[in-house]
Amino acid sequence: MSDNVYAISKVVGTSKKSIEDAIQNAIATASKSLQNLDWFEVKETRGLIDQDKVAYYQVALELGFRYEK
Repeated sequence: MSDNVYAISKVVGTSKKSIEDAIQNAIATASKSLQNLDWFEVKETRGLIDQDKVAYYQVALELGFRYEK
């Protein structure tokens, strides 16, 4: 990394399909408002159980975005 400055945004993505899809949903939505997204870190993973089956996946992320110089 060079001498960049970053900020961190916390987001939560959800999906009926998978954890990976929940991550993609969070990043895709955040990228509509935030520019220069460079990295993410999964902080928490949860799910919703309905009738003994996984109904939803929920993933809490921290997204790092770079300030423009």
